[in-house]
Amino acid sequence: MASSRQSQGSGLQTEPARPDKSLGELVAEMTGEISALMRKEVELAKVEIKEEVGRAGKAGGMLGAGAGAGYFALLFVSLALAWLLDQAMPIALAFLIVGVLYGIAAAILIPRGREQMKRVDPVPHRTVETLKEDAAWVRAQKS
Repeated sequence: MASSRQSQGSGLQTEPARPDKSLGELVAEMTGEISALMRKEVELAKVEIKEEVGRAGKAGGMLGAGAGAGYFALLFVSLALAWLLDQAMPIALAFLIVGVLYGIAAAILIPRGREQMKRVDPVPHRTVETLKEDAAWVRAQKS
């Protein structure tokens, strides 16, 4: 008699798919598989986060270097502009005008920077999706 014997007319199997293993062995095997699956998910999350941190680090380094260079360029252009304006007006007024121009630039750039920061997504989406799939798989195994 084959292990895939079916009851008469019902279409359901009457023999277990793995008759050579006890219920305890099957539960232990499933627990081991779930444990291995969770370890793989943690490993995937670590890899994903490491990739994102690496990209963020490179971007931060470039932004820092660019900001340093930009600062010095801005400093020298500001001094040149104030010196140029000093030819037509008192020096204090020349520096005030340059300061107001920078205030306007800051008022424009800071809100834009905040908007860009809001778009940063720290969630490892691939890991979240695979965790959802794993949870569905575990529920299917239990039933």
